Amino acid sequence: MRIMIGCDTYPTDVNGAARFAERLAVGLHGRGHEVHVLAPSTTGPSGIEERDGVIVHRVRSTRYPFHEEFRVCLPWHTRSEVRAVLEQVRPDVVHAQAHFVVGRYTCLGADEFGIPLVATNHFMPENLTDQLPVPVHGRIASFACGLAWRDLARVFSHAQVVTAPTPRATDLLASEAGITDALPISCGIDAAPYAAATEAAPPHDVPRILFVGRLDQEKRVGELIDACARLRPGTPFELEIVGDGTMREKWKAQVRERGLTDRTTFRGFVTESELLEAYGRSDVFCMPGVAELQSLVTLESMSAGKPVVAANAMALPHLVHPGRNGWLYTPGDVDELAERLQCLLDDPEMRRRMGLAGREIVRRHSLDETLDRFEGLYEQVQTTAGLGRHAA
Repeated sequence: MRIMIGCDTYPTDVNGAARFAERLAVGLHGRGHEVHVLAPSTTGPSGIEERDGVIVHRVRSTRYPFHEEFRVCLPWHTRSEVRAVLEQVRPDVVHAQAHFVVGRYTCLGADEFGIPLVATNHFMPENLTDQLPVPVHGRIASFACGLAWRDLARVFSHAQVVTAPTPRATDLLASEAGITDALPISCGIDAAPYAAATEAAPPHDVPRILFVGRLDQEKRVGELIDACARLRPGTPFELEIVGDGTMREKWKAQVRERGLTDRTTFRGFVTESELLEAYGRSDVFCMPGVAELQSLVTLESMSAGKPVVAANAMALPHLVHPGRNGWLYTPGDVDELAERLQCLLDDPEMRRRMGLAGREIVRRHSLDETLDRFEGLYEQVQTTAGLGRHAA
């Protein structure tokens, strides 16, 4: 098949949606498909590049003034550029990964040209409101989120099939956007590199707690820092934070205020090999975020055989089974988070047992199975579209 994937974030962007889009594109290319991606330019001007066999069509973009890592595409440029690429490539199927600007015009363009369309949602309201230039709370936040959900429903109404990464995410589409027939399909993961990273990690004496993700408000890393400060005096541990974002300096200051400077390392953005090394040398993974529709980094840490302490929020309970591969805690309850971390730091055997259980759970999230599911959907929507044209 000739497949077009439209997304508003794609590597070199560093976030879960971008990583999934890349793994999907590269995986489909590896199965013999011709894969094109529509995505914002990382530098500004439009252009075409090839990444791992995937043809990436970069749409003209501009820097978002309120977030140094974000680039946005302006509608009046994007519509014509996306339309021109679709007209030139003429894909057999389009797979939209968003409903914002590039994703929106990918969906509208597919509808205009009569191309079968699959759409996947990675959107959460916190991903929107936390990036606005002024704080948004209460009724204003609810109103803004409601508008965003209704907008998503309008854009995705052009798709023959809508998916989301977990059952919790499809429930959210039903309750907030009125999309009641969305399919839960895991983002999937190739666990082998993460398991190998743990095998290759050198031995160490001090247990390491790891967080990986954007350093933005909805990730709640401040709770993790406070919990580390409340661990039993004399507990040996190190805290490693991988990622960057708007809260970086605030959370660095919080580390200094809590007296954790000599135990905490902020890595910033890292290469793929450096990320694998971070997973390999860690002993406990913590995900305090409250807006995870799946959490690829949690899947990655489980693939590396690490126990997980995660917020009991959104889709994280689909991955973390208390007492089996980790613990859940009530978001905002720093004492409970500290207690969960403490029991794992105190008990190497519990860490080993939970890490092995996590690897078993990850088997249900095989990237090959995810690729199988999407290939099947692409064939399904093409067949349906063909029958519709024949009937007409």
